[in-house]
Amino acid sequence: MSTAFENARQQLAAAARVLKLDSQLHSQLEYPDRVIKVAIPLRRDDGRIEVFEGFRSQYNNARGPYKGGIRYHPAVNEDEVKALSFWMAMKCAVVGLPLGGGKGGIIVDPKKLSVAELERLSRGYIRSLYKYLGPDQDIPAPDVYTTPQVMAWMLDEYETITGHHAPGMITGKPLSLGGSAGRSFSTAQGGVYVLTEAAKKLGFEPAKTTVAIQGFGNAGAHMAKLLAHLGYIIVALSDSQGGIYIPAGIDPLEAERLKNSEQGLAGYAGSKKITNEELLALPVDILVPAALENQITAANADAVKAKLIVELANGPTTPEADAVLFKKGIVVAPDILANAGGVTVSYFEQAQNASNYYWSEAEVLEKLKKIMVEAFDSVWEKKEKYAVDLRTAAFVLAVERVAEAMKARGN
Repeated sequence: MSTAFENARQQLAAAARVLKLDSQLHSQLEYPDRVIKVAIPLRRDDGRIEVFEGFRSQYNNARGPYKGGIRYHPAVNEDEVKALSFWMAMKCAVVGLPLGGGKGGIIVDPKKLSVAELERLSRGYIRSLYKYLGPDQDIPAPDVYTTPQVMAWMLDEYETITGHHAPGMITGKPLSLGGSAGRSFSTAQGGVYVLTEAAKKLGFEPAKTTVAIQGFGNAGAHMAKLLAHLGYIIVALSDSQGGIYIPAGIDPLEAERLKNSEQGLAGYAGSKKITNEELLALPVDILVPAALENQITAANADAVKAKLIVELANGPTTPEADAVLFKKGIVVAPDILANAGGVTVSYFEQAQNASNYYWSEAEVLEKLKKIMVEAFDSVWEKKEKYAVDLRTAAFVLAVERVAEAMKARGN
């Protein structure tokens, strides 16, 4: 199977062919501006020193400062953060944000750290990288297994080192430290806006539409609750331990309660236990991959029965799988459009930090809906114009905008 970054470069190449992109601009877009590797020594609670490897990839800042999350996961690697930073650059361009792409991570299982160790590791990451971060340079955010509390520690460490307040140097913060209303569920909310527009195109009625969600973390759980509130029938959910399937429908609030208990999702009464792989092949109308990358591949794409896929995860579908899905007539709302709600509200957070003026949740959601619907319409327009799938259309729109900024700078 291709690596995440190889997939990203294939997606770029597909858009470049449609656009007949200048070969020199294409070459520049094939690589991040820089990838920084750091070794972070952590004093464990028992006094031992353990060293963890961390990364920050900064990918094209022609449109504005680098922007992107920091993930804590045992599978973090350089290839992954490069791909994720590329997708962030594209994502910001799709929704029209004046930002570039960034992504970072530490190779660690945070579940094996105490709270005190987690704080020391988070502060150590900032000590290693603070010279490359800042409101006008590179603005991190939460990602897999990082939280508003982690962002708060990182902000505090940055301000301690630099000696001045800089709330806009990081987003996804607690409200008490300049976070934005609506940020905690913004990725899912943006996905709901995109799903709603796609459902209209396909003639879906919520009360008659079944949904399976792979990944019941922050984004997936919020997506399930928001869609259930709109009347969609959530029939399957899964997390890292496996999944559940109930054709008559699942109550996401009960599923969340069980997930956070010792029983886990498997404790849901009347449910059929399924694997994450089996969830992808269920006979549903809409499939929402909200876990990790490379879930829908050439090996299982033909088994997908959903008519619409809405990608809340980053890179869940490989290019080989895209070709199969397109041939089958399955519409894929791609990650760089469907999960852009998170970075959009992060941008709102930056704007509020810079002006020291804060908006209500209603104002945030109104602004988010406008941006997401306009982005969906622009991508759909490219799809119709070039007779391509939605992913290629989204990359065409993004590459066009980034290339325009690069050319304006004389690159």
